[in-house]
Amino acid sequence: MTILETGTAAGTSWMVCPGCGSMIYVKRYERGDRVCPECDNHGMLTAAQRIDLLLDQESATPIEYAETVADPLQFNDSRPYPERLDDARRRTGMTDAINCVRGTLGGVPVVVAAMDFRFLGGSLGSAVGEAVTASAEVALAERRPLILVTASGGARMQEGIVALMQMAKTSRALRRLDEAGVLTVSVITDPTYGGVAASYATSTDVIVAEPGARLGFAGPRVIRQTIGQTLPAGFQTAEFLLEHGIVDMICHRSGLRDRLIRLVGMTVRSARPYTNDAEAVITDPAGLPTADAWDRVRAARRLGRPTTLDHLAGAFEEFVELHGDRMSADCPAMIAGLARLDGVPVAVVGTQKGHTAAELAQRNYGMPTPSGYRKAARVFRLAAKLGLPVVTLVDTAGAYPGIEAEKQGQAVAIAESLKLLAGLPVPVVAVITGEGGSGGALALAVADRVLVCENAVYSVITAEGCASILWQDAAAAPRAARALRVDSAALLELGIADAVVPEPEGGADTHPAAATALLRRAVRQAVHELRAWSTSDLLAHRHARFRAFGVARNDLQENR
Repeated sequence: MTILETGTAAGTSWMVCPGCGSMIYVKRYERGDRVCPECDNHGMLTAAQRIDLLLDQESATPIEYAETVADPLQFNDSRPYPERLDDARRRTGMTDAINCVRGTLGGVPVVVAAMDFRFLGGSLGSAVGEAVTASAEVALAERRPLILVTASGGARMQEGIVALMQMAKTSRALRRLDEAGVLTVSVITDPTYGGVAASYATSTDVIVAEPGARLGFAGPRVIRQTIGQTLPAGFQTAEFLLEHGIVDMICHRSGLRDRLIRLVGMTVRSARPYTNDAEAVITDPAGLPTADAWDRVRAARRLGRPTTLDHLAGAFEEFVELHGDRMSADCPAMIAGLARLDGVPVAVVGTQKGHTAAELAQRNYGMPTPSGYRKAARVFRLAAKLGLPVVTLVDTAGAYPGIEAEKQGQAVAIAESLKLLAGLPVPVVAVITGEGGSGGALALAVADRVLVCENAVYSVITAEGCASILWQDAAAAPRAARALRVDSAALLELGIADAVVPEPEGGADTHPAAATALLRRAVRQAVHELRAWSTSDLLAHRHARFRAFGVARNDLQENR
């Protein structure tokens, strides 16, 4: 940052924005939490400023951590390491490159560990590793969500192999929080590299990045010098990482506190009373209006039907979307995140189509890629960790069939989702809202309750595909639909569906808001009923449910 003092008598100061080069009035820059009003560049904040920005006023109290070895290697380059430490302490007023506190965020008790790049580039040494570990231990003992705000150039060279060991030390501390079901969130600020990026910054449940923040194991200079590659525009920035599935979201500094309040709020259980709503669903096939299976297929595909995002907006009180498979991509056909349903925190995963040709193309026609199923699996595991019920909303012709999908292990991704859901220790409610196509749909529907919307369909293959293969005539699709028994009444009779969610007269597309309200009633009923079950009962019932398919009743008991 370049500060230009002008008009000393008047007490005015101006600076040059490091992002766009514009002249900015310093007081305006500070009032805006160091975000440039011209280009939106997010400047560095100190650890103390980070804590003040995030936590409720006057709620922060320091966390003490053990004293560490000051100079484990007796390191000396152009200056002795202790001199560098003393100089950094004088300049920053900090003991080391991190501040750790207890506090509240929107009234929820949390632990915050905020790094400060001013102190030796925010490098990870023994003191930082011990501070992060101590913070995690406080979070574990007091069951408070842990929020890590990172800013680092990597491991501290002056501490050598001892600094490297802090990566393992902090990773073990976070693993204990995983085992105990305590939420962890990292806030990536610019820059976050090396040992911090490859340990606690990216091993949390949720990764939030500020706009433009750079994150990576090797810095651009190291990459260029080592392999001589030309790096793409925006390489390692938050925007690049969101596209490639590494971070969950990008959040502007002005909205960061609110976003974190919503996230940690998902760990707070609601005590709202619930009244049984037995009429929310239809469980008797005779109670459904008669309709031809092919008519149901066509109704299920109407573009006016509510999508997963429509249901999320209308059936849930709030929704925080999480992105990416933490490997390579963020599939737009799969929506996943945390929500509230009647005050109850839940995890929601669903396929997303669209209402227009442009939306369909953008969402890959609702057909998930392997990264979509791996994103879903991430959220399933998070739900299991936090003890949240899972709701899945399924409307897909099937998993995406393509060369890249096969290269990335489409079959493996689906298989992993099936096995994960089969043993998930929390209630799972699946709703077939439109098309339920083959294994691509089943990958989200291994559930304790499988609900089917009145005009939805569920099948091993599309009617057209079946007609082409078995009748060698795609025009025989209506006949195939009837033969496959894809409609909701047949699914109820076969025991595939536990219940049918009624739709407004004329179909969900005629009254989308009413259709969403009906879906909300049905899901509420299922979630509240299943929350009363023990984990052992849930797993035993789920096993028995799927164990029975295809087995004659008189043989089933013997084979269990």
